[in-house]
Order: sequence, then C-alpha cells, then structure tokens
Amino acid sequence: MNRRTFVKQNIAASALAGLAPVGAFAANFNENTFLNEDNFNLDYAPHLGMFRSHAGEDPIDQLNFMADQGFKAFEDNGMKGRAVALQEEMAATMTKRNIRMGVFVAHTIYWTEPNLASGNKDLQNEFLKEIRESVEVAKRVNAKWMTVVPGYVDQRLNMQYQTANVIESLRRAADILEPHGLTMVLEPLNFRDHPGLFLSESPQAYQICKAVDSPSCKILFDIYHQQIQEGNLIPNIEASWDEITYFQVGDNPGRNEPTTGEINYKNVFKYIHSKGFDGIVGMEHGNSLQGKKGEIAVIEAYKQSDDF
Repeated sequence: MNRRTFVKQNIAASALAGLAPVGAFAANFNENTFLNEDNFNLDYAPHLGMFRSHAGEDPIDQLNFMADQGFKAFEDNGMKGRAVALQEEMAATMTKRNIRMGVFVAHTIYWTEPNLASGNKDLQNEFLKEIRESVEVAKRVNAKWMTVVPGYVDQRLNMQYQTANVIESLRRAADILEPHGLTMVLEPLNFRDHPGLFLSESPQAYQICKAVDSPSCKILFDIYHQQIQEGNLIPNIEASWDEITYFQVGDNPGRNEPTTGEINYKNVFKYIHSKGFDGIVGMEHGNSLQGKKGEIAVIEAYKQSDDF
C-alpha cells in the first residue's frame, strides 16, 4: 500500500469512528501530513516508539515509516544493548532509506554516585572499556556520534579537581575514538530533572572540550535541558558553536514536541540552519498526545517549526 492510500484510509477510518485529529496543529491536518519527503531544512531524528501507533512495534517498520515522512536521521539511546542481528538489520534499513544514524549512549551513566569526576582508576578503566565496545557498535550501525555523560559529582573533591579528572578520562577516550573518526558528544543535563550531575551547563562543556582538544570530543547541546538550566539559548549556542556537533530538542515544560511549550523553536531552528549546521537534531522528547493523533501532531509540529 502506498502512503497516499494509507493516509486516505486512515482519514476515512477516523471519520467513521467520529474522531477528528486533535493537537497543536490539528486544524492544518490534511492528506499531505504524511507526504513530507525532502522538505525539512534540518535533519531531525526520531527515535523508536515515537510512531509506533502507525508503524507498529517492529523497529524496521518504524524506520521505514520515519523515512516515508521525510525524516533523514534516527537516534537510539539503547542501540548498544540491542542484539547484533537487529543492529545489522537496522543499519541496512537506514542505508537503504538514506537515513543517518545519530547518537547512542556509549557507556554506563552513573546517575547517583561519582565515577569520572572521582578520579577512581577502576571506574575510569570501566569507562574506557565501554568506549572501546562502543566503537564496534558505531561501525556496525554506521554511527559517527555517541553520547557521553560524565556522571555524578564527587562532593568530597573541589570542583576543579573533578574537572581535571573528567578531562583526563575524556582525553584517553578521545585517543580511542580518533583513529576511527568517531566523536563522543558531551551532554549537559539540567538540575531539575537530573540533580547532582557533574556536567550541567554549556560553558562548562565548552571549557572541557577546549581542554580535551580533540575532534572526538564535542558538545551535544540539548535545547530542552539548557532552557531549564541556563536559558539565553541562541547566545549560548553562538558562544559554544565551534564545539557543538549535535543538537537534541524537546519543549519546556513537558518535554514534548516543539510548539507545546515556551521555546520558539522556529527561531532556534532558523538560527541553527543559518549557521550552516549539517548535523543531526535529535527528537529526544515524548508525544504530547497519545496514539495516532499524537504522532500526527509531532509531524505537524516539525513541519511548522521548520517552515522558515
């Protein structure tokens, strides 16, 4: 079944059920909602589960659905934990459908106790071992980027010592990644959702990347987190620009699709595009509405926010 037929049948089924599409852009819904190939200015990357109501639970079907809607990228925090056979099948599908692989999480994140900040050599070696393992995953799924979160603060150490410990670990990780042309992207996380983490602000991430001084250590600027943590989004993106290589998004409050909160994503996307950004913008958020209506709302929100 082609996509136009699918959409017409979906609309007809909704009408028979007495259901009209609802959401932020329901008034603009028409059969072209699912016909958006090649129209996005930026490479937005959905994740598994975002369109399961339309595509079903199978990851391959979900990837094909994403490609059908015009998305040219995909990210999967949990890719490293998936069976090798599935990784290979997903990689083949992405290649066939011209989808770029975005980030996956490269290592165990210590959410409640210090690891890299502590300077503990055993924990550092654990981290480096997992980075080596992630190189093989990245090769398998054609990924260029992997997410790194340095973990919890060490309240027994001065912050400057902690920073030095983190930099040392990241330099050693960069030595592993550089020969393969891979990049770990450091993600600052906000204090409200993730209290007590070592890395929380874009200037801090910028300082660390400058100190590591490697093309394999850059910033993942998550606009949702940084809106909560520091605001002043475009000036902070500008100040950190030469160390940013990846973006993620989610509106605030709610951490759902653009247009559901306070962030003017059309202006932010326009600015990023004007800078010549050719990387990936990860859609690391939920859907504001459940089911197919919510999935339609997500697609419409990106079409509207990308219309500049």
